[in-house]
Amino acid sequence: MYRYDEFDHQFVRERTAQFRDQADRRLSGALTEDEFRPLRLMNGLYLQLHAYMLRVAIPYGTLSSRQMRQLAYIADKWDRGYGHFTTRQNIQYNWIKLEDTADILAALAEVEMHAIQTSGNCIRNVTTDHWAGAAADEISDPRPVGELLRQWSSLHPEFSYLPRKFKIAVTGAPNDRAAVKVHDIGLRLHKNDAGAIGWEVMVGGGQGRTPMIAVTVRDFLPEKELVAYIEAIMRVYNLYGRRDNKYKARIKILVHEIGAEKFKAEVEAEYARRPEQTTHVEEKELQRIAAYFAPPVFEKLSRFTPAFEEAKLLHPGFARWARNNLAAHRVDGYTIVNISLKPEGGIPGDATAEQMRLMADLAERYSHDELRVSHPQNIILPHVRKDDALAIWQALVPAELATANYGLAGDIIACPGMDYCSLATARSIPISQAISRKFADLDVQEKIGPVKINISGCINACGHHHVGHIGILGLDKKGEEFYQITLGGSSTESASIGSILGPGFAGHEVAGAIEKILTTYVKLRQPGEEFLYAYRRLGPQPFKEALYAAA
Repeated sequence: MYRYDEFDHQFVRERTAQFRDQADRRLSGALTEDEFRPLRLMNGLYLQLHAYMLRVAIPYGTLSSRQMRQLAYIADKWDRGYGHFTTRQNIQYNWIKLEDTADILAALAEVEMHAIQTSGNCIRNVTTDHWAGAAADEISDPRPVGELLRQWSSLHPEFSYLPRKFKIAVTGAPNDRAAVKVHDIGLRLHKNDAGAIGWEVMVGGGQGRTPMIAVTVRDFLPEKELVAYIEAIMRVYNLYGRRDNKYKARIKILVHEIGAEKFKAEVEAEYARRPEQTTHVEEKELQRIAAYFAPPVFEKLSRFTPAFEEAKLLHPGFARWARNNLAAHRVDGYTIVNISLKPEGGIPGDATAEQMRLMADLAERYSHDELRVSHPQNIILPHVRKDDALAIWQALVPAELATANYGLAGDIIACPGMDYCSLATARSIPISQAISRKFADLDVQEKIGPVKINISGCINACGHHHVGHIGILGLDKKGEEFYQITLGGSSTESASIGSILGPGFAGHEVAGAIEKILTTYVKLRQPGEEFLYAYRRLGPQPFKEALYAAA
């Protein structure tokens, strides 16, 4: 895990002192809200419906136990005892007072954390696979590249005032868990025909008003060229990206308007202008950063673990949780633990301070002092001995963290919606809660199988509804909330944008509509066929008939 050097410490301390002065001037009236707004956004502070919201960066989703405990402390001392983990592997506090914000930033700095570049028209928190460094299918851990990009992009003089916000995602596995194809830049590690490892560079993905899948601009790029090539992409965007209309300012619009081939040619021309010796990352620098992500010292264990297998026989609840919430680790005798933040009727992504402290304790004791925040708004213990899984489950049960629904219908992605967000046009949380209760029976969820239900409270798509197998978008219709349903979206290596199924539904009708969709799927699927592939085979018509035929 990366550790701050002296430059990092000084950088964060100075930024905290700067913001303390800015906040004091706003509180005294020396700064108007219009003058203060760009200053607070540079430090991740938003003004929401009821209070300020602070978004804290968790680079590539990796946390230590000490950092998680500090997040719990902040939740207790300055918020209302909880935090909200997001799809960009950050945490948000929804009830912040302006006069407390500098103290919160100082508390974050104590554990090598900050809120810089979590908002504004800059390069945001770099995200990656939440199983990075542990997954059995991984080619290589992508987090060192995430850290390289974090260091390169922090307060970059050219790229701090872009036409619009900019998001980068990185994956080191063939199975994409980082949604790289729906980011401004997506990076996928793979091997070429000669067996060499390099990066596929994708540009122009995104959601919001104009959802698009990224296009490949370089199929294979050596790692030492990565920063220089991304700089070329950023320069082309900075030069040609629109600044007159924020709805057309994202790089995806530029790629779409000039065409992928023209955009690629512009990037290649810009890249060719840079002398090689000044742009390539030195091997020793790559090795320096990679050393921070050296794997822990694993015990030499057998692939077959009798105690783990016996525990599943003795505890049916544990057996179900192990079946659904554990994932294959690259080391024999170990597993990846996915802690669901989606209990029945809960708010997706929310965790109380007590729950954060428990997860920190479990990570310290059983997971080499490491936790991850996942894209689907859950928490991961990446390196756990299988024989320790039972003890973890037993500790999670009384804390309401042992719901065995990872990847199933109850594992819903949802933005905060109109309960908090000033941009939202409808509520997301009550809809997710209603669906969660509708599918509370885990036997039913397991019968349905893997399905991704994503909910957004407005067209900005913070709940990633466009790439949900089932997407739900909340909108305002003449002062009333109604919900549009899309089917067939995916954020994986076979990424796709969901298609609108038909007329929207009132809030109280949504859970029933989802039930009809999934009942139709179970009736029509082929043996072993998951929802997304059944939809792609069947098309929308049987689902439309199930929802609208009787209307």
